[in-house]
Amino acid sequence: MSASEQGSEVAFAAVNAAFGSLGRVCMALDDQFRVRHVSSRLDVLLGEGAAARTVGTPVEALLGAELFGADGPIRHALLAGEKREGWRALLRAGDGASHLLSVTAAPLQLDPHGVCARDARYLVVLRPAEEEAGDAAAALATTGIISRSRAMGRVVRLVESLQYSEASVLVTGESGSGKEVLARLIHAHSPRRSGPFVAVNAAALPGDLLESELFGHVRGAFTGATRDRPGRFAAAAQGTLFLDEVGDLPLHLQVKLLRVLQEHTYERVGENQPRRADARIIAATNRDLRRAVADGTFREDLYYRLRVFPVEIPPLRERREDIEPMAQLLLSRVCARAGRAVRFSPDALRALMSHSWPGNVRELENALEFAVTVCRGQTVQPEDLPPEVLGGGAPEHAPVRAFEPADAYERAAIEAALQAHRWSRAEAARALGLSRSTLWRRMRSLNIG
Repeated sequence: MSASEQGSEVAFAAVNAAFGSLGRVCMALDDQFRVRHVSSRLDVLLGEGAAARTVGTPVEALLGAELFGADGPIRHALLAGEKREGWRALLRAGDGASHLLSVTAAPLQLDPHGVCARDARYLVVLRPAEEEAGDAAAALATTGIISRSRAMGRVVRLVESLQYSEASVLVTGESGSGKEVLARLIHAHSPRRSGPFVAVNAAALPGDLLESELFGHVRGAFTGATRDRPGRFAAAAQGTLFLDEVGDLPLHLQVKLLRVLQEHTYERVGENQPRRADARIIAATNRDLRRAVADGTFREDLYYRLRVFPVEIPPLRERREDIEPMAQLLLSRVCARAGRAVRFSPDALRALMSHSWPGNVRELENALEFAVTVCRGQTVQPEDLPPEVLGGGAPEHAPVRAFEPADAYERAAIEAALQAHRWSRAEAARALGLSRSTLWRRMRSLNIG
């Protein structure tokens, strides 16, 4: 090691000591996002020698690809010369424990004193998330869960409390709010994380087919059963079975599911031999199961068996602090799929923040798919967003066609608005949430009128 490198190590050790006295972990990354320096404070979180082992590894291996991978929002921000403060990440220790951390990252300014190595380009500081007042200034992008808001901060803490448990979990929330994403996060931070995660939608199949799908069948059990077939419970052995839309489960299957939860056994269709069920169950629904119990469409005993640990995901309209980081994360994913690199204009972000998002995260991602398809430049403008996001509702005569090209849909929306307002451009622009000049440009590009 040269004298300058030794001096750099000594200087960075002094910086680390200062950060460590405040309970912080400090890291320096190179232009490839590899860890060049990391403070020994990391050993406190991950065990002796963790800091030394981390040097030279990609930071995404430590803090997750969702934040620092090729399409991660913090990576994109750093490349653009921007700072990100208060994002959350789950740091996993060797003993299986995880630590919820707040992540602040910024490009390193020019370093004339040689505190860091010459190829250090970015600074990352980690601190325990519980130090933050009110949980409000942080976001967790691991597996797509964003928790800058207090409401989602509480959900993340519930997930943390489950990391040593195999109790049944009931996840509730509106359609599109991310119930399966949360279920996958619970599985990934559970004692069964090395086992499979198997998902089945109880509303997607009629009762007879769903019974075979869940429990399997033997040859000759019904017409077309030409061979034995294991079900999803067998596939989820030593892992997690995720039952989505469990509120739509027929009553006769509710009885069989109750037996699995009580006795940990089941039988294949057409067979009377009990089989051992070795799968942790996470169920989800957007229905009010208490009302379903009162109406007699859902068994009360099953409800309480599933609801050992209830987790409710708040709708996106009740956690508006999460809209911007969620939109940035989803935009990076959409751009990666489309092979493009675009960003939001301030006006587009304001439009996203103003929408009520009745379809929650799923609607947000669909809107960004639309915007990236329509956008002609490198910046998403308000006019690139779907009309219902801008105007509070889709034009009356402009139905969304699932496989229609984006230009065709935009043309239909503009023409419908013009017809509804007797071809008054000012009123049509107001209904679409556009300026008159923007509407005129879009009309001219689409050869309307």
